[in-house]
Amino acid sequence: MSAARQVLDRLLRRAESARLRGADEHVSLSMISTAEYAALRSLDELERFHAEVALAERAGAVTVQREGRSGDGSRLLRLGVADLPALARHLGTRLLDEQVAEAARQLDAWMALFPIVAETLAAWRHGRKVRGCGAEAAAELALAARAVAARADDAGHERILRRESVRLFGDSKQLEKLTPWLEILVTGELTATGLSREEVWSAIGLRREPQPMLLACSGSVELAVATLPLVRPYLGLPVESVRAVATPARCLLSIENLSSFHDAASAAQAKSVLLIYTGGMPSPAWRAAYARILSHLPPMLPIHHWGDVDEGGFRIAAVLAATAQSVSRRLLPWMMSPAELPLDVVRQAKAPTPSSLSAMLRWAERCGWSDLAVQLRRQPMLLEQESLDPALPD
Repeated sequence: MSAARQVLDRLLRRAESARLRGADEHVSLSMISTAEYAALRSLDELERFHAEVALAERAGAVTVQREGRSGDGSRLLRLGVADLPALARHLGTRLLDEQVAEAARQLDAWMALFPIVAETLAAWRHGRKVRGCGAEAAAELALAARAVAARADDAGHERILRRESVRLFGDSKQLEKLTPWLEILVTGELTATGLSREEVWSAIGLRREPQPMLLACSGSVELAVATLPLVRPYLGLPVESVRAVATPARCLLSIENLSSFHDAASAAQAKSVLLIYTGGMPSPAWRAAYARILSHLPPMLPIHHWGDVDEGGFRIAAVLAATAQSVSRRLLPWMMSPAELPLDVVRQAKAPTPSSLSAMLRWAERCGWSDLAVQLRRQPMLLEQESLDPALPD
């Protein structure tokens, strides 16, 4: 990009910013303090710069103030915006309001289904980036909306990520490229949420490879076509096939991370606790199977969840709590409150940022865990559950 083009682009951005603020868009730049102009050394460089500015002036895009007393008067003192749309046309770019209008047309079909789309457009309209992108990313957001809507229509099944990408777009890697936009649509939040790529995909029922539901306890599990005994240390089953579990367990505990599930399943007291691995962020199909299991367990059986003490962990817990509530069950936290953890562990835990803590408290409240939120507010902390030895509910 030439030095003159850089200066004209900056002039355009400043004028657009002034327009957004409701100020006079006919802004100007002092050329005396403009680095690109001051850095010109040769006569050839100066002539090229002046020629590009003259073309913009001739197009009615800019006003030019020259130093008339210095010989030929070619030295530039100030550039101003004469006509903002004309400057945009001259530079071969579109103004922000034109870009946002085009983005709105591309996203109109998804407004009602995904309210966050309107928030995204509002951010772009005010000149703010969303996930580092402006309105030029509207086409990608529309593709992501198409993918999420397709998965909502098929929520009872999990699909393989790249195969689904080929089915929807004819490109095995397109869904992976759309992950930031999928996250916005799944979470309803413009800023990054702390979910991993895998958790975003799982939230709409996509996996890199098939992910069975892992169960650990004694008893039996009813499938769509048969009833099987539960075996130690655990049993893996297709999520869609699980219908109910019959068990003498005294409580149920869902576990977010695989290593912690394996440790818990190997513990001696695991035979009295029904353990279920969530696979990180549980997919819609997993949540449907979880709801079926809960609805067939004794009404007074306690239902617990053990996850990471961080934003993602509490978000996952909120998803489980909502699923439990849908079948009139209440989810209880396990080893996720500072008050329940060893003092030395709490002291060594990392501190969350204010924004992360705010999100953790919000998700804890959404779980119905007000007491835990109070404890977390008193003793803010971040802790991966792998840092803890498994201790199961009694």
